[in-house]
Amino acid sequence: MIWRVADVDAAAAEALAVSTALPGPLARALILRGVDSAAAADRFLRPRLSDLSNPLEIPGMAAAVERLWRAVESQEAVVIFGDYDVDGVTSCGLMIQVLSALGSVASPYLPNRMDEGYGLTAAAVDRCLAEFRPKLILTVDCGTGAIEAVDRARSLGIDVIVTDHHEVPGEPARPLALVNPKLGGNPETRMLSGVGVAFNLCRALLDYGRARGNAACEAFDLLGYIDLVAMGTIADIVPLRGDNRILASHGLNCLNRRERVGLRALMEAAALNGRIGAYQVGFVLGPRMNAAGRISDAGTALELLLTDNPQRARRLAASLDADNRERKRIENEITRQADAQVNPGYDPETQFGIVVGSSGWHQGVIGIVASRLCQRLQRPAVVVSFDENGLGRGSCRSVEGFDLVAGLESCADLLDDHGGHNKAAGLSVRQENIALFRERFNAVCRDRLAGRDLSAALSLDGWLDLGEALKPEVIEGLDAMAPFGEGNPEPVWGFHGVRVVGQPRIVGETHVKLMLAAGGHMCDAIGFNLAGRPLPDGPFDVAGILCRNNYLGRETIQIQIKDFRPAG
Repeated sequence: MIWRVADVDAAAAEALAVSTALPGPLARALILRGVDSAAAADRFLRPRLSDLSNPLEIPGMAAAVERLWRAVESQEAVVIFGDYDVDGVTSCGLMIQVLSALGSVASPYLPNRMDEGYGLTAAAVDRCLAEFRPKLILTVDCGTGAIEAVDRARSLGIDVIVTDHHEVPGEPARPLALVNPKLGGNPETRMLSGVGVAFNLCRALLDYGRARGNAACEAFDLLGYIDLVAMGTIADIVPLRGDNRILASHGLNCLNRRERVGLRALMEAAALNGRIGAYQVGFVLGPRMNAAGRISDAGTALELLLTDNPQRARRLAASLDADNRERKRIENEITRQADAQVNPGYDPETQFGIVVGSSGWHQGVIGIVASRLCQRLQRPAVVVSFDENGLGRGSCRSVEGFDLVAGLESCADLLDDHGGHNKAAGLSVRQENIALFRERFNAVCRDRLAGRDLSAALSLDGWLDLGEALKPEVIEGLDAMAPFGEGNPEPVWGFHGVRVVGQPRIVGETHVKLMLAAGGHMCDAIGFNLAGRPLPDGPFDVAGILCRNNYLGRETIQIQIKDFRPAG
């Protein structure tokens, strides 16, 4: 990879280090994340719930609260219509528990990915009416562009409240209330996940009830559910800044108390015994919850969040674990087939957008395959699965500097539908249009990416001496910078002129474990998926993440190696 050391004003970094008593390298890392004053550092390093934005600042919130309270007081049947990913499932679980505690007659509805596809549709409205006969449908994590579905509900006398966080299309739906922070001007709330929007709706709902002396609202502790907010926020890869950082930080603390029966069972199934951080949510727990919606039925994940029965929770967690293993198997096979479509004629000088597709590819994993292609080729990637009628559903992933929503809009006449985020989106395309779409999408990508260096790059926060890296104040400062994720990446440091001490060993077939030394200091290190690369005989430079490693009850400081190169 190309190593790029970010430029930082040395005087500003030194001033921040002095005003905050932070080690110099950490002050530098904070400035790179836009934290450039003592006040900003205090808010960043000590996330406080009192700093959360006012939920009523989100457009549509007041109207949504008023209509929901009418439903609660009138005992109207309400359907909570969610999505099948972690964000959608946690949103649904949160709203069901809060509304039920307030006395609402609320029922969840999660569409099946394979049979029903994504989001609120006119057909889904009909199914909700047939099964639950609701007077109100409340969407979570979807619905902004559901024009036809909202019109269908209105024609049947059903009110719709949409809560969502996805980009707003040219013409959004017109429900009774559209609660989407993307429509507002507050940058803190514009970044919220779907469950973050749902949490703010719950805050506003409870505030409304408390102002009117409602006993159920007075007794309800919403912070007991903030673990769900952390799960959905981290798993949906929204920026962990501002309000999201506050929610994720406090939610992880709640998650680590292991009070929720279902999530505790999932941790046991995943053999997670230590502290749960953003990594464990994003790469261990989240994929298991997502696997239900990808492989079978997201209702399994929702039931896991709602159950209080330990035995039932263990069975559900085991089912999710099995689904995740099957997901990995299917994913590897589709990735192999997708690579075969790309590799024979791939030319990085002419191909800037990758589009592959086939009949029978499992729709539940094509998003992961798109991510793999995007990461490997450093190009926007679209992976499409066609059904027996020639209708394809595709998942899209993008690189820095290419807005997927805008790119797909340029191809809208060739698509049946599309929508999503700047870096992750979905589409529907007919088989007869796929060749034209591939050509057009590549042209759009070329127009916006040609001339840029699209090589895989590794951004370094700075260089550290090995002795400096082992100081307690450095690792403690890194702890305070967590949780890491989108918008707050884990700092990557460069280490000059290290040598290997002793004999490296292979662990887990593809990883290499070794001891590094420089300047009279030694540090444990591991290179994930680097076992196939030969290590230099002499001194070499290493780029990696500095973290705590707990193994068999023993904690050490460890460098997780991202890349290495000859010294100098």
